[in-house]
Amino acid sequence: MDETRRRVILVTDGDEYAQKTLEYVAKEVGGRCISKSQGNPTTLTGKEIVDYILQTPQDPVFVMFDDSGFLGEGKGEQALMDVARHPKIEVLGVIAVAAKTHQTEWTKVDICIDRDGNLTEYGVDKSGVTEYDIGRINGDTVYCLDKLDVPIIVGIGDIGKMARKDDRKIGAPITRKAVDLILERSGYDRKGKEFWEDSNLS
Repeated sequence: MDETRRRVILVTDGDEYAQKTLEYVAKEVGGRCISKSQGNPTTLTGKEIVDYILQTPQDPVFVMFDDSGFLGEGKGEQALMDVARHPKIEVLGVIAVAAKTHQTEWTKVDICIDRDGNLTEYGVDKSGVTEYDIGRINGDTVYCLDKLDVPIIVGIGDIGKMARKDDRKIGAPITRKAVDLILERSGYDRKGKEFWEDSNLS
C-alpha cells in the first residue's frame, strides 16, 4: 500500500441516519467520518471533500455521497468520481446502498449483506431483503460505480435502518460487517497494516 495516500471508504448514501451510523462505525474501527459530506443531495464538490479527507488525522476515512434520486450522473456521483480518481486517495472499497427507486439506475456488486447479516450473491432492496438479481442492486447514487477500479463493492440496504436491524443501539451490525469486509478484502486492518495478503470472503 502507498503510505502517502489516504485510505477511504465511499458510501452511496447521505441522509442523517447514514451520517450517525457511519460516525459510530468509524469510531469503532479507529477511523473518521467526514460528517460535512452528509447531504441529500450532496452539496460539496469533489475537491472540497478531498480537502477535508486530507485534513483528517487517521484512516480509514468514510465519505458520503447522495444524488437524492437524480437520474444519471448527478452532483453526488460527480463528487464521488472526483474523489475516487484523486492521486492522493486510495479507495479501499464502496458501500453501495440500495434505494427504493423507480428508475433504472443500478450497479454491479461483488457481494451483498442482507438485513440478517448473511452474505449473499443476490442483490438486496432498501429494507435489506434479498432480491432476485445476482450481483447487482438498484440504487440512487450508483450509476458511476462500474467505472471505478476498487477492491470490493458491498451492497446493503438503507444504512442505520433495515427494520431496525442496523440500529446503532445494537451496534449497526450490517454496516459494521460491510466495513469489516472492505477492510479485510483490501488488505487493511484497523491499525492501517496489511494483514491478509491474499484475502477472500471465506
